[in-house]
Amino acid sequence: MPQIININSSAVVFFVLAGTAVIALLFGFIIHFVVSYRNKQKAYLLLEEQKQEIAAQKILLEKTLDALKNTQAQLIQAAKMASLGEMTAGIAHEIQNPLNFINNFSEFSCDLMDELKEEIRAGKMEEAISVADEAKGNLQKVVHHGKRADSIVKSMLEHSRATRGEKQLVDINALTDEYLQLSYHGLRAKDKAFYANVITEYDENIEKVELPPQDIGRVLLNLYNNAFYSLAEKKIQLNGSYKPTIWVKTKKEENRVLLSIKDNGTGIPTTLLNKIYQPFFTTKPTGQGTGLGLSLSYDIIKANGGELKVESKEGEYAEFVVSLSV
Repeated sequence: MPQIININSSAVVFFVLAGTAVIALLFGFIIHFVVSYRNKQKAYLLLEEQKQEIAAQKILLEKTLDALKNTQAQLIQAAKMASLGEMTAGIAHEIQNPLNFINNFSEFSCDLMDELKEEIRAGKMEEAISVADEAKGNLQKVVHHGKRADSIVKSMLEHSRATRGEKQLVDINALTDEYLQLSYHGLRAKDKAFYANVITEYDENIEKVELPPQDIGRVLLNLYNNAFYSLAEKKIQLNGSYKPTIWVKTKKEENRVLLSIKDNGTGIPTTLLNKIYQPFFTTKPTGQGTGLGLSLSYDIIKANGGELKVESKEGEYAEFVVSLSV
């Protein structure tokens, strides 16, 4: 006979509850999985959107950077052209001076030749010899000033042939003085009334230094131009007994050479001293400065293992010191 199994009601309830719990757990797991999957999908879509946004921003930033680089290059070129214009005016003045002497002494010598002929015809040999000696003196001066003009041209050709950054053995005193004259006469070519006391003190113990003459020349020209600009501005402000003065000094110290350029112009406010080397920063009126002169000068000196320091007192003076390793 089949065996009859008696299951009491409590056991039935237990199995029902257990089954319900398992189903509930499975259902909860399924819901959790679905929710988690949807969240992951949302996160993935959000991540993709962010990636696309970042990519778009990157493209925009690259375009902006390219535009800034182009603008910077144009401004740097403008600054170079401005310096070139000032330097050209200085070169023209430097060459014009000896040419004026040559013209004057040549004309005077022509007159002396006519006078010499008359003395010879009159038989006045002593007077003729005196006139001939005077003419010879004039011709010696013509030769001297001709050589001076020739040396200026040769010097500038040497610098123009040098590639930017190319180092050569350079007479630092001659380079310092050369760009001083170019800057000074460049300003005077624009303002005939401007005059400044120029005091130089060059250390004759400095041997030739290996450096890029074009680059260092550009630094010197920027520093000189700023100094003379400051002197001219202060002269306009005071318009009295003020004597514009610039001091230029070179000095050998152990394994370095110091170039000091000091002026008694308007000076630099203390609040601006930490900004003067920033690109595009300038205190000059619009159209008179790009704000790149000191920035480029600082970079050039740093690139050559040197230092560019400044000390100033507003209304009294400014002094820039270039330190170069030798």
